[in-house]
Amino acid sequence: MGSGIISTAVTGLNVAQYGLLTTEHNIANANTPGFSRQRTIQGSNPALLTGAGFIGQGAHVATVERMYSRFLSDQVDRSQSSAGELATYHAQISQIDNLLADPGTGLSPVLQAFFGSVQQLAGNPSDLPSRQAMVSAAQSLSARYQSLSDQLAQMYDGINSEITAAVASVNSYGEQIALLNGRISVAEASTGQPPNDLLDTRDRMVLELNQLIRTRTTTNADGSYNVFVGSGQQLVVGTQLIGMTTTSAADDPSRLVVGLRTATGIQEMPESLVSGGSLSGLLAFRRESLDRASNDLGSNAASLALTFNAQHALGQDFFGQSLLASTPPTSFTPQFFSLAQPAVVSNTRNPSGSPLVSASFDPTTPFNGNFYTDLGNSDYRLRADAGGALTLTRLADSRQWSGADLAAVNAELSSDPQGFVLASTGTLPAGSSYLIQPTRGAARGITVNPALVADARLIAAAGPLRASAGTANTGTATVTSGEAGPGYQGAFAALPISLQYNAGELLGFPVNTRVSIDGATAVTITALNPGIAYTSGATVTVVGSVAASPPAGFSFVMTGLPNNGDRFSIEVNTGATADGRNALTLAQLQTQRTMSGQTASYQDAYARLVSETGNRTRQLQVSSDAQQNLLAQAQASRDSLSAVNLDEEAANLIRYQQAYQASARAFQIGAALFDTILELGR
Repeated sequence: MGSGIISTAVTGLNVAQYGLLTTEHNIANANTPGFSRQRTIQGSNPALLTGAGFIGQGAHVATVERMYSRFLSDQVDRSQSSAGELATYHAQISQIDNLLADPGTGLSPVLQAFFGSVQQLAGNPSDLPSRQAMVSAAQSLSARYQSLSDQLAQMYDGINSEITAAVASVNSYGEQIALLNGRISVAEASTGQPPNDLLDTRDRMVLELNQLIRTRTTTNADGSYNVFVGSGQQLVVGTQLIGMTTTSAADDPSRLVVGLRTATGIQEMPESLVSGGSLSGLLAFRRESLDRASNDLGSNAASLALTFNAQHALGQDFFGQSLLASTPPTSFTPQFFSLAQPAVVSNTRNPSGSPLVSASFDPTTPFNGNFYTDLGNSDYRLRADAGGALTLTRLADSRQWSGADLAAVNAELSSDPQGFVLASTGTLPAGSSYLIQPTRGAARGITVNPALVADARLIAAAGPLRASAGTANTGTATVTSGEAGPGYQGAFAALPISLQYNAGELLGFPVNTRVSIDGATAVTITALNPGIAYTSGATVTVVGSVAASPPAGFSFVMTGLPNNGDRFSIEVNTGATADGRNALTLAQLQTQRTMSGQTASYQDAYARLVSETGNRTRQLQVSSDAQQNLLAQAQASRDSLSAVNLDEEAANLIRYQQAYQASARAFQIGAALFDTILELGR
């Protein structure tokens, strides 16, 4: 009897001891990240059949159970993944927001200062310090464009570095998961019991991995995990790490993308498949915000340079030189700004010997006496299909233009201008692809023409032509000085032109000249049709000629009542150092709708970029904060089941202590009874 009591008491001691050990283990790991509290699962030993019935044989510990829910753990993983993505995106875009909106680094102050200097020159064109001030302001403006572009370029480099680091961390966690898979499968196979602490460690690795990239896991029969990313691409299979890597994008070698290691090499992973985690946040930031900011800034710089150059070319410099008259060695300088042409990148997988493709900016479009461009903020992809036909795709919205060759594609573009035209050195082979970036490098490449920096007198502040009324006129008609408009070509062989009023008509335009009244369809001057009807206050524009020699695009306004025989002349604007007509028109570019198909001014477009970036930054801040709250809720739900409650564990200590003490007392009683039996036998 004594031995039965002792053996039963020993089982009670063992059960209580395991309970105490497990409780102490929980308390010790109360602050261990990812630890799931454990509890002993106790069972009764098989009873002993006696004549009096079944007598109990004590208890045993069946297993140590981990308080764990796969559902709650997956919720935390998903929330962690989304939180990591949003926090990373917000941290990155905040840099652009601060850069663009800061008066010390943004574009608005220097843009305003530049046009202020143009207005100052328009008011005093003969003042050499005013000319030099305009050049200096232009240099400051181009330097600001370059500085902003350089800082955005540094962000591209930083993104490449962070992508590399994130992928290295993904592989590190994947390697640890693969090693843990091996240890877990061995432990379960040899003991038949779950290695709870190893399972916790593996789940913590999966959680950390989800902070980098969203994953999905499946459990194998041996207890090991398979880990998948994207749309089912394998990262870890049992004890094998497949792994990720970085590689240069085929269509843009300067851009790092994520790839998967396969038996045949590295497979580039589409960015759309990389979801969740900081890696997705980095890629989304680069694709959605950094690319757009770079292209918007470049579009602003290119539009400024192109439209300003177009108007500057219609003027006359301090030396009296223009497209009409230019004499070396101080020849006319039509281009105020220098600008690099759009970038075209050949896909590294193009067939060997593929021709080069180039892009050039479209001539600016005349509008309301000024100019505008059709440049947007998207990149484009040109691809040759199996049959040799070409398709140009605008990547921002997948708008396409197609044609049998580049000439046909350019013809389609002419009806829906994008601000550039394409050319190639040969026929594009089937399967070849080219990335066109019209504005990406424009801000970095804008500079002031070195000739103007060397001599500010070359600024074309004056108008090249002038119209005047004859001194002997007897009528009241007056004529404005006139201005060279968008159609001005600068090659004149018929100046001066002397016009005469007679019987309601202006006569004297050279034969074959085309003349327009208030923008109406131009009338061609012929021997049989030698003049145009006079209308007081109407704008008379000479819009070109068959011989292309008269002042194409030169406009003037006559007001009043001329008498028959009154004369008006159009001539070269000689000795016009005090003429600031072209500078005044240049200054008006500041408020003209010069960008995006005449929808915005330079300042409007930049303000829109700043506003959109700021709004996106604030949206991400709100979303990130909300996701952090969701993560906290998911963790709280998990902790309600898995976290260690010290009050509960303290109660368990007392409970198991009492059980241990009671079993020890039973052991003592059994031992005493056993001793009594032994003494009876002596």
